[in-house]
Amino acid sequence: MRIRIVDAFTDRPFAGNPAGVLLLDSGGFPDDAWLQRVAAEVNHPETAFAHPLPAGGDADWALRWFTPTAEVDMCGHATLATAHVLHTTGAATGTVRFSARCGILATTVREGGAYTLDFPTAPLTGTPVPDGVSKALGAEVLSAHDTGPHIGDLLVELADESAVRALTPDFAALVAHSGRGIIATAAAEDPSRGYDFVSRCFFPRVGVDEDPVTGSAHTALAPFWSARLGRDELTGLQASARSGLVAVSLRGDRTLLTGGAVTVIDGELFA
Repeated sequence: MRIRIVDAFTDRPFAGNPAGVLLLDSGGFPDDAWLQRVAAEVNHPETAFAHPLPAGGDADWALRWFTPTAEVDMCGHATLATAHVLHTTGAATGTVRFSARCGILATTVREGGAYTLDFPTAPLTGTPVPDGVSKALGAEVLSAHDTGPHIGDLLVELADESAVRALTPDFAALVAHSGRGIIATAAAEDPSRGYDFVSRCFFPRVGVDEDPVTGSAHTALAPFWSARLGRDELTGLQASARSGLVAVSLRGDRTLLTGGAVTVIDGELFA
């Protein structure tokens, strides 16, 4: 079975967010336990599994994502990585529609090789800052927002970009404060650098202490920063060690996410 490792939301190897991608034969997914074992072996933030669907339906491929320890409802970077594999191998052209746990997701390759993902916008709800979150993060939280069922994160606003970059969380303590993880964000100190806001994402509950570049988080970051900055077209920098840029376009209940991808490993899985 062919397996690829793709770096997503970047235009160069060894940056962005790595994802495993396995394109399966038609006929359904293998046993869940096998999918989870493969994801644990790959040991990247997510591994995507996809198989083709019959022609004429609402979607072209069925898609699932697994972290090293759990299946998740939504993943942006591994969807981008899967679209990249489909297009670069000739398995698909034009717009590709995926059927996933969070609904139908569409991906389109753009001129120059970037990909745009059409995802549902996260329904943000303001919430009191939970006791202990500031201490677990190691920084004062200005506001907190629930991101809805498919993401299940707590989005927290910090004072400035420097505070986001300096975070050294207590990951064991963070586990108690959300369904999936914590999105920490602040406005860019200098928008002339090419981004409007920064973020970092921590998901210790699902086996990923810090995710390098999180597409799904930007479906919550887009409406959050659109309301504050007064624009629907924005660029976010996820300030992890690997780092990556995500261009977002807010379209009401849908959010478009755009970024590049690079295949870094193409091999065989003997299992």
